[in-house]
Amino acid sequence: MLPQTPGRADCDQIELESRPSKRKKHSSMRSIDWRGLARAFVFFWYFSAVTHALLFFSGATGFLPLRQGFVFSLLWLVPLLLFPHRARPVSAAIGVVLGLGALINLGYFSIYGQEFSQSVLFIVFESNPAEASEYIDQYLKWWMFPGLIAFCAGAYGLWRGIRPLAMAPAGRYLTIAVILAGLFLQPTYKVLRKRGLDPAKYVEAIGNRMEPAVPWQFVIGYARYREQLAGMEALRKNTERIPPIENLVDQRAGQPGTIVLLIGESTTRQHMSLYGYGRPTTPKLEALRDQLTIFDQVYAARPYTIEALQQILTFADQQNPDLYLTRPSLMSIMKQAGYRTYWITNQQTLTKRNTMLTNFSEQMDEQVYLNHQRSQNSYSFDSNVLEPLQNILKDGAERRFIVVHLLGTHMRYKYRFPPEFAVFRDGSGLPEWASGERAEMIDEYDNAVRYNDHVVSSVIGSLAAADKASLLVYFSDHGEDVYDTPPHDFIGRNEAKPTPPMYTVPFFLWTSPQWRAATPVDLAAARSRPYQLSHFIHTWADLTGLRFAGYEPDKSLINPAFREREILVGNPADQKSLLDLRQLLKPPAATRP
Repeated sequence: MLPQTPGRADCDQIELESRPSKRKKHSSMRSIDWRGLARAFVFFWYFSAVTHALLFFSGATGFLPLRQGFVFSLLWLVPLLLFPHRARPVSAAIGVVLGLGALINLGYFSIYGQEFSQSVLFIVFESNPAEASEYIDQYLKWWMFPGLIAFCAGAYGLWRGIRPLAMAPAGRYLTIAVILAGLFLQPTYKVLRKRGLDPAKYVEAIGNRMEPAVPWQFVIGYARYREQLAGMEALRKNTERIPPIENLVDQRAGQPGTIVLLIGESTTRQHMSLYGYGRPTTPKLEALRDQLTIFDQVYAARPYTIEALQQILTFADQQNPDLYLTRPSLMSIMKQAGYRTYWITNQQTLTKRNTMLTNFSEQMDEQVYLNHQRSQNSYSFDSNVLEPLQNILKDGAERRFIVVHLLGTHMRYKYRFPPEFAVFRDGSGLPEWASGERAEMIDEYDNAVRYNDHVVSSVIGSLAAADKASLLVYFSDHGEDVYDTPPHDFIGRNEAKPTPPMYTVPFFLWTSPQWRAATPVDLAAARSRPYQLSHFIHTWADLTGLRFAGYEPDKSLINPAFREREILVGNPADQKSLLDLRQLLKPPAATRP
């Protein structure tokens, strides 16, 4: 019997059974390979997470950078999803780039305990090779090498777990779409809601979110560094074109002395027990009361640092706000008078808002930049200024002018004091309306004021210990309304809706016995004069014994020729909108909790 020949249908069946089925092949491809994606993500996040976790748990920053680094590490999954079968080599290449950035971050944290930022780039590019060599010799420690090995071993161990992604094309492209939409479209809603359709604001918002993730802080930081440097260079060139002050006469010429201008930040005198506040926020300054000349009706020019200091440190005022562009600054006058000049700052160095401050600092002989944090909402305590100040006091210069610029009580207040200064808790001693979040914020602000008291009194202590002819002038650039004004629903500053706490600032002098002996003066009659800091350069002239073209004695707080003027507040760009703050002021009295 002849064997039966299989029919076509049977042949098709045999063929299907003898080769791998397309259906079987596709059944091994998942819609989403969660395990593979998770392994790859942990690898990418590792490079941001290590430094940000150290920053967070050491108290250097809040939780936000750690969260943003987590979110934007998702972006590195996109190349793997585009080339799923080459996941290991692609992730290795990305890991090398991220690893280099992470090592820079870790190195900077190991030395300074801070986050790398664009301000650091300013310091790096301003340094010369000799300074860089000294820096390496000083800070390179043996324990950094085992740390480097441990970090690299952790990265290698995570990379070893990465496998090709087993995902169908539909799942891969859907995942890419979800990642990109979540990272880049979600901020669009917030920008549109706040500012309307503004591409520049959108790019800025995206940059702020991406910056904490490696390596974006270097890419974005460098771009912003270049942008802000260009702005600062323009300011510097304009400053260099301003001719020296005319007819400068120094009544203290040839006399040795140290003059310190100590500038606070966001501190209203209404929360200082030195001025009668009910909580003991300034115990150390109160102990020094007999050594201080305290003025109780001094007011800020504007409620924002840059705009306020543009007037305080120059001839500009509310009626002539652009004079800082054409007349010399207080810093250049002191340098012209023969002082060795220094600028110590705990403010951020080179940010969009701080280019004017950096321009001011660059007019000095020496600069000490202490705060390189990327965000204001991070820890950089003002006690950092004490060591460089003490070093300057020992440098042998006969005549010194030192500006010390504090971060003070700038919002958010909880970042402005170390834990041991958390004296005020649970709203104790506050009125009934101060409950919940209000009590919490007032407690934080009062703790910041108490820490500021420690720093300011320590600066005075350093000058006293130097035992030289010394003058210190302290004031805050502006105040802060911390629910002080009825109906007690506002915190912060708003120039369009001024309230007294935004402008009521502390102002006092400290002089050493040697200074008082060389420059005796009775200031009792001046202590309660209403005065605005926009005319401070004239008071400074009297305090330091300088005379120059443009000096007006009736604008000096301590001059017998003083003439009381309006306390003008508001945006000087709109002169008609300026308001005399005296209309909002009650008879001078302390605000008590």
